[in-house]
Amino acid sequence: MTTQEHISVLLNESIDLLNIKENGIYVDCTLGRAGHSVEILKKIHKGHLYAIDQDQTAVYASKNILSKYGKNFTVLQGNFSDIKLILILNKVEKVDGIIYDLGVSSPQLDNPNRGFSYRYDAPLDMRMDIDNNQLTAKEIVNTFNEQQLADIFYKYGDEKFSYNIAKNIIKQRNVKEINTTLELVEIIKQSLPQKILKQKKHPAKKVFQALRVFINNEIDALKKSLIQSLELLNSDGRLIVISFQSQEEKVIKDIFKAKTINKTEKFLLKLPSNDIQIKKDFELLIKKPIKPSEKEISQNRRAHSAKLWAIKKVV
Repeated sequence: MTTQEHISVLLNESIDLLNIKENGIYVDCTLGRAGHSVEILKKIHKGHLYAIDQDQTAVYASKNILSKYGKNFTVLQGNFSDIKLILILNKVEKVDGIIYDLGVSSPQLDNPNRGFSYRYDAPLDMRMDIDNNQLTAKEIVNTFNEQQLADIFYKYGDEKFSYNIAKNIIKQRNVKEINTTLELVEIIKQSLPQKILKQKKHPAKKVFQALRVFINNEIDALKKSLIQSLELLNSDGRLIVISFQSQEEKVIKDIFKAKTINKTEKFLLKLPSNDIQIKKDFELLIKKPIKPSEKEISQNRRAHSAKLWAIKKVV
């Protein structure tokens, strides 16, 4: 088995939007294999980078990578939902930029022991933080009832055939415990119509995504973290987020909208006075999320669903 080197999606676009200052303080909330962190570190000769990841393997590997580009960085193991506490413990109260590259990194996908991938036979796991999270994919598919399974697949994976899949999981586990990724893949395939199986997209992608998001509590963690991150920004500070699925998009859109749209703005603008000033603490840096180019998608198949979002602290 060969592993795919992790290629950071929308790398140049996200670094440009961060508008990095040489003496600035920056946070990479999803360190992974340090793709974005390296580019930040190259530009902050007098500043400092704080990089967070809950995956101990990523923390260890990335320290070695970053040390080749500078010493002005601190790698911290933890969940980005605790970003404020993590930074305060390191005596940081305000920062100039924060970046999130959501989803799962290529080394995680390609390591069979982690159980994230539907392409390799592996134990059903899918935990980002194997030290502190006890809930595995194996436990879910073997103990959750049909309704719970169907809800997870539909809510977090947009899987239209969630009930078919859940029903067949229950049927199979009554015969034999479901232990591996490929056992689950086979059940999913048996639950889908031929027209779906013939599509280019892997038939198990949505279910595996749903399980990963649920197990790692990714949506709630993202909500908590984004709200804290906006509070941490200095004036002109930037928050950049790269999303990969619809649940993440909804969280980002809702939070960014709440921070940038004044509900009375459209009425105030109609008034005859020229002295009306509409106060906004934040503004969008781009009106619509940026998507990868066809060239980037052809070079990195994992980029196809990515979207880049950006917001700036105004005052």
